[in-house]
Amino acid sequence: MRRRRVWLLAIGGGVGTLSLFVTLLVVGTYVASANLTGAVGGAVGLAKGSVPAAYAGLVQKWGNLCKALNPALLAAQLNQESGWNPKAQSPAKAQGIAQFIPGTWATHGMDANGDGKKNVHDPEDAIPSAASYDCKLAANVKDVPGDASNNMLAAYNAGPYAVIKYRGVPPYNETKNYVSTIRKMEQSFAAPTGRLSPTKQGAGAIAFAQSKLGTPYLWGGNGTPEQGGRFDCSGLTKAAFAKVGVELPRVANDQYNTGPHPKRSELLPGDLVFFAHDLNNSRSIHHVGIYVGGGKMINAPYTGAKIRYDPIDSPDYFGATRPSAK
Repeated sequence: MRRRRVWLLAIGGGVGTLSLFVTLLVVGTYVASANLTGAVGGAVGLAKGSVPAAYAGLVQKWGNLCKALNPALLAAQLNQESGWNPKAQSPAKAQGIAQFIPGTWATHGMDANGDGKKNVHDPEDAIPSAASYDCKLAANVKDVPGDASNNMLAAYNAGPYAVIKYRGVPPYNETKNYVSTIRKMEQSFAAPTGRLSPTKQGAGAIAFAQSKLGTPYLWGGNGTPEQGGRFDCSGLTKAAFAKVGVELPRVANDQYNTGPHPKRSELLPGDLVFFAHDLNNSRSIHHVGIYVGGGKMINAPYTGAKIRYDPIDSPDYFGATRPSAK
């Protein structure tokens, strides 16, 4: 990830003293948080900056078109389809931000912005068309047993006939992965509602990161023997969570979309904390660390630095994600 120069943490004592302090802080925070409940679910608001600002209004509006759809689900689907690239084109000739194939666009594309042309590469047409098409598919498979949103997504990927034939998500690996990935990602696009519960996995991730304190930073580092066990920021977080059975994407702005987003006041040890160039756009995230409590994180800062503790409260603080949440 892009290097980030952060303020040095001024605190007395050596690394061993600070590690003990953080260990006690982690334990204390988990004990104090033991009775927190609640999770992201059923929300129709979008999490801050999770959707590029140019598209957030469209996603919020059209994501409420039918009961099987919501803005967070629509956002996750568009992110999966194109990564918010309105010029995307797949080898199968799927086009635009919603990846319509030409035949489907010809039938279901809309001139939603009223400029006299239905343009698959114009998000003002393509995003409403994707929502409308989703809802038409949901209506086509409404009598199929199971989760209506899962069936809708499966129909988008494999066609409604396959969903009807198999009485639910068809047994195609591509379609099962498509549905599973989007539903997992959905919660990361939803605005938080209420308090979020902590997990033990976060403490395990912190323990791994603590064991790497003092290790020199390496751009692109994954901690392999060939790299001398060195990491960059997202390489460290990915390895830390892999140790507790949570697989993260490789880069920081993708790691942001792996779980619900606690507010600054709701942070718990083990949450990932992110920093961005544009505080309204998660795609501009350039740095990630692991929150340890007390306003501090463990992170791999930049070339020439070592893995260390740093404060999270800086002008480019973007937000947090709880990837260990069940």
